[in-house]
Amino acid sequence: MENNFLQLEEEIVKMLKTVYDPEIPVNVYDLGLIYEIDINDEKDVTIMMTLTAPGCPLADFIVEDVKMKVESIKEIKSVTVNLVWEPEWNKDLMSEEAKVELGFL
Repeated sequence: MENNFLQLEEEIVKMLKTVYDPEIPVNVYDLGLIYEIDINDEKDVTIMMTLTAPGCPLADFIVEDVKMKVESIKEIKSVTVNLVWEPEWNKDLMSEEAKVELGFL
C-alpha cells in the first residue's frame, strides 16, 4: 500500500512540474512553492502551497491550474489546494535547476 502512495506522489509531482507562473519560466514545484502533498486512504489530495508574492495577480489561475492538473490523475478522488503564506517563500526554496534557470547560480 505504501508503494502505491509513493507512486501516486511521483505522479502528482510530475503534474506539478507542468504548472508555471506565467511570469517565471520555472514550474511551481522547482520554484519551491509546494510545501506539502498529503494523500489520504480515499485518494483525496491536499496540497499546501505558496506563491512568490502575496499580491500575485495570477494566484487564482495558478491554484486552479494545480488543482486541475492533479485532478487529471485517474486514481485521485479529489484535490484541495491551500494557499499559505507561512513560511514566507524565498529563493533558497528553489531547486538547483530553478536557480540555474533564473541566474541565481
